[in-house]
Amino acid sequence: MSVDNRVLIAGAGPVGLCAALGLAQRGVPVTVLEAEPGLTHDLRAGSYHPPTIEMLEDMGLGEALLERGIVVRRWQYWDRVEGLIAEFDLGLLAEETRHPYRLHLEQHRLTPLLLDRLGAYGDAKVLFETRVESVTQDDDGVAVTAETPDGPAGFRGRWLVAADGGRSVVRKEMRVAFDGFTWPERFLVASTTTDLETFGFAYNAYVADPELWAAVFKVPDDGPPGLWRIAYPTDFEIPEREVLAEDAVQRALARILPADGPFPLKYCSIYRVHQRVAGTFRVGRVLLAGDAAHINNPLGGLGLNGGIHDAVNLAEKLAAVFHGEAEPTLLDRYDRQRRPVNLEHVQKQSIRNKNLMEAKDAQVRQRRNAEMRALATDPERARAHLLDTSMINSVRQAAAAK
Repeated sequence: MSVDNRVLIAGAGPVGLCAALGLAQRGVPVTVLEAEPGLTHDLRAGSYHPPTIEMLEDMGLGEALLERGIVVRRWQYWDRVEGLIAEFDLGLLAEETRHPYRLHLEQHRLTPLLLDRLGAYGDAKVLFETRVESVTQDDDGVAVTAETPDGPAGFRGRWLVAADGGRSVVRKEMRVAFDGFTWPERFLVASTTTDLETFGFAYNAYVADPELWAAVFKVPDDGPPGLWRIAYPTDFEIPEREVLAEDAVQRALARILPADGPFPLKYCSIYRVHQRVAGTFRVGRVLLAGDAAHINNPLGGLGLNGGIHDAVNLAEKLAAVFHGEAEPTLLDRYDRQRRPVNLEHVQKQSIRNKNLMEAKDAQVRQRRNAEMRALATDPERARAHLLDTSMINSVRQAAAAK
């Protein structure tokens, strides 16, 4: 196989663009292949944990992120009946990170920043309307066939990073298992201009309830006053058009929020949620990252962050291999670091978060609320809890794996 001396990347989402930028900054030529005609307008992810902010800052995006995003130092745990149960202050992590807070900025506002910065590197290409259809590899490189507006096109590179989402064509072409399960309900995300801070909500809050739990957080939108997003479960048996109907959304929000409606709505979307992890993150010269490697429910804001952590980890190792500074076996360490951390932290924590939110037994809920109150009022225990929920511990664990 005749190969070009570059790295191919499938997918121009935040993970693919982070991987591309990390490689370009280390002198690696990259070509990003994106199926869509432009950057996508994804309304789901938008919360960045302290280590993720540090990584993006190290890539030169810190100032732009802080100018556009919302700094969120506090997050809360509510019970829909009992009200506010516990509040946690990420300021307790001031000695652990340069950014002891979460930053809220919609995913579709991060990707243009990454694309713009990538444009400063002459040997970095991003090709839209280029849908990966097939992948083959040999000892020297990887060949990709893609569908373009002008018909099929071939691309060759020394390595391929698959960041093409949960339905990854590359992962399927490599016949990598994607074991796990799909949650029975669909998640609906509604965005309102109603200021929920006036009702006691921090900019990031979780509302537990056996029937209608919710995640509540504020995002910048096009500018002040911003938007409040409320994500909650909907019955899969009810037709999508019915749960998305405005009167149905208004009824749900009136049950979730201690506020009088109606709520002015700007966006509403619905999607299925899965918990799955690829059987391996490396197949020869093909590396999986982000949703192509692992997907999870959104409670705790772990998915996008974990994908960016993949991209940063992989870019450093792949650049070293590309330049002959390390053997290809270094990429096995990427798999050993990122895959177990996803299984042990992201999957377990996101599943636990959902189970806690929707517990149906009254005694279990009372015990959980008591535990959360005690945890929040003990600074040492709260700090330990925040090290886990902020993903600082998972990044440290990954770095320690040999």
